[in-house]
Amino acid sequence: MDHWNSNNATMKLELKRSDHSDIMEDPEEASYENGNGLPMSAVTPETQARRDAFKKLRKSNTATHSQKSMDFDDLLPHVGEFGRYQKLLIFLICLPACIPCGFHAFNQLFMSPVPPHWCRVPELEDSGLTLEEIRNLSIPFIGGGFSQCSQYLVRNYSGIVEPDPSWPIVPCRKGWVFDTSEIFSSIVIDYNLVCGKAIYPTIGLSALNVGGIIGVYIFGSISDRYGRRISFLVCLAIEQLFGLVTAFAPTFWAWTTCRFLVGLTVPAIYQIPFIISLELVGPSYRSFVTVMTCLFYVGGMLLLAGVAYLIRDWVHLCLVTSLPFFAYVIYWWYLPESPRWLLSQGRLQEASTILQKMAEVNKTELPQSFLQQLKDRMLAQQALSVSSANKHTQAGLCSACKTPNMRLKAILITLVWFANETVYVGLSYYGPAMGDNEYLSFFLACAVEVPSYLLCWIVMDRWGRRWILGIGMIVGGIFAICTVLMPEGSSMATLILYLVAKFAESAAFLIIYPFAAEQYPTEVRGVGIGFSAYVGGLGLVIIPFINYLGTEVLVLPLLIMGVVSALGGILAFRLPETLQQKLPNTMEEGEEFGKDFGWKDCMVCVPKKQDEETYTDLEEEEIISIHSIGRKMSGPRAGPDEATPLQRMDSTTARRALMRQSSIMETPIITDSSGAMKLTFWV
Repeated sequence: MDHWNSNNATMKLELKRSDHSDIMEDPEEASYENGNGLPMSAVTPETQARRDAFKKLRKSNTATHSQKSMDFDDLLPHVGEFGRYQKLLIFLICLPACIPCGFHAFNQLFMSPVPPHWCRVPELEDSGLTLEEIRNLSIPFIGGGFSQCSQYLVRNYSGIVEPDPSWPIVPCRKGWVFDTSEIFSSIVIDYNLVCGKAIYPTIGLSALNVGGIIGVYIFGSISDRYGRRISFLVCLAIEQLFGLVTAFAPTFWAWTTCRFLVGLTVPAIYQIPFIISLELVGPSYRSFVTVMTCLFYVGGMLLLAGVAYLIRDWVHLCLVTSLPFFAYVIYWWYLPESPRWLLSQGRLQEASTILQKMAEVNKTELPQSFLQQLKDRMLAQQALSVSSANKHTQAGLCSACKTPNMRLKAILITLVWFANETVYVGLSYYGPAMGDNEYLSFFLACAVEVPSYLLCWIVMDRWGRRWILGIGMIVGGIFAICTVLMPEGSSMATLILYLVAKFAESAAFLIIYPFAAEQYPTEVRGVGIGFSAYVGGLGLVIIPFINYLGTEVLVLPLLIMGVVSALGGILAFRLPETLQQKLPNTMEEGEEFGKDFGWKDCMVCVPKKQDEETYTDLEEEEIISIHSIGRKMSGPRAGPDEATPLQRMDSTTARRALMRQSSIMETPIITDSSGAMKLTFWV
């Protein structure tokens, strides 16, 4: 069995090397020359340049026979995977940067409360009657209340003291009168967004989410090209500037434009510091950073509930949720660039300076030869990425859907993502409409996410991803549907059912991204996640209009979201579990992964663990190191003299570390050839 495994591993490695045959020079190739002294097969200058780079690196590796090519994650244990430097940067800079995202994503909900209103009748305003008397005389009483959008058509009210129900009824002709005894400030009042324009605030909320779909690609491209630091500062400036300008918008469409521009930044302002945090810590701490980022985001929403309760003027609310964050300008001096990104750009000296500062604050020391080793690694990976790009230019979304199993998984992932994200955000938006106090309801809707995330974090590596996702969506859907059964007026019972639904949906929302990323093979993981996330983002444009249906029937949006969530949860069970499984790298592996999955497997919570040797690092599978190529040319070499932290672990700890490393939850961002994480595919 061991001999078979060894041969199988050797065959697998040789197959992967064949993908890069253009940069692996055959020693016999140079001896075959034609009569003119030229090689039999022409070699392009680009290929020859890559070969020369590998020759140089191979010689360097031969000279340092016992040293290991250093990856950034290999370097982190030397400077500290989660030392004082990372803690200060993450807890004082990166995580607080998530708070304005929570503010600007949801402060719009408190800008558009609708006060009681009725048609304005100017001819009665100078009659000496009170507002209540004017309403009783000029507004028809329909369906248990005074009409808000129609009035009696009376040419002369002289001598009339009682309305006649037989009078003709027409829509409001001269505007509206608003009862400001409770709600005295709202865009609804300032822009007259009632009756025929009642849907306008919903359009504004949808415009915010349209901006989010566009902005994540804009700032993702800026982040990947010009750096995380510049992208974050530009994003922060745009968000705060147009969040502030929103307060001074003279018309509704100017206000909507400002909300769209704020929406461009809402996902990115959350994701960029998240990526910086992930790139600074070791793999074993990335799930912790992920959960902490979610908690700080929720913290911003909880703060918003308190701020909105204290500040009822929507203009002042815009100012308070924008002006304080201009203090983040100090990030210009204190937020460093990501060393991973700097290495990906070949800016080794700048990366070295940051790493030395990190080691100094963490009271550790860098290896003397780390810079040269990082440079070698970077050159090797860049050369290999060019070779891989030439070999796999056709790998895209269409490639992922060519084979039946991959096509089924891609469809299921996308549908589940759409259902989960749409319902989660829809429930968040609907929080103020639940209960008797919109501020308390929104606060509770956000508060239930905290234990949900913590519980999910604890059990996801024990029970797997599929069951948490499926059960969370089904339970959330059932409790949302059950609100329909509550008798009219039972606001407290309805609120409790809503909170349970939000709790379950939040756990599923945390798990959907890593679970989806683990389903796609490495070759198409980026484009696959991009497509699924984009379709999921379309749900955010639709959900405000579904919530608008609640103005007539309060539980109707909950019924719709409950059905969508439950159906999505059922579909999630058809996807194979990824916990303790080797993740697919090639399209062939992706097709085989879960190919024999049946209904009997749906009832299995945690699948049987695969053999230990199958747990390989994603990066090792995706990119061949220079040493593996060197062994093909130069034969076997001795093992490393200095044991890495992973090698110093006992077998049980090592297996656990490898298992965790195979989880996309630990590395949830798509990376480029040098290990720099990509923002482009996040929505």
